[in-house]
Amino acid sequence: MRMAKHRKRERGQATVEAAVLIPILFLILLMLVQPAILLYTHMVMKGAASEGCRLLATRTSAGEVASESYHQFILHRLGSVPSQDNFHIHSAGCSWEIELEGDETTQEVAVTISNKVKLLPLFDAAYSLLGLADAEGYFVQQVSVSQVSQPAWVTENELGLNPEEWVYRWQ
Repeated sequence: MRMAKHRKRERGQATVEAAVLIPILFLILLMLVQPAILLYTHMVMKGAASEGCRLLATRTSAGEVASESYHQFILHRLGSVPSQDNFHIHSAGCSWEIELEGDETTQEVAVTISNKVKLLPLFDAAYSLLGLADAEGYFVQQVSVSQVSQPAWVTENELGLNPEEWVYRWQ
């Protein structure tokens, strides 16, 4: 008889534990979503910037006219980022800002890509308080990649960076 009374008191314990634990689990899940979004966008931006650097290393002086095609190539690579405000702002025009530096005649080429992200509800307040969000409340994510455009044996050559001189010299 005594055992039956003791069991009646513990009857709703699992419900109370679940009522406390479920909101905590959802909060932890929410805390993992925003960093995952930022990490995914950062990886895609870094890959696009690296491919842009490899492309810039082959740009000739005639390629200056067609620099829009370099931007389009990088934008195409950035197309795997969803056009949702939590990944990148796309509503009033694309927020991708791409800067290209260098060509085949320079020692180094660089691509810088920046992007605006609308943060999830708890993160927007935290980032604003920490000063990480801009005046509009967006987080600006930026990636910069630079690579050497020519290998050391080319730049240390007495003929310089002009491949045409190499051909005529060795004929």
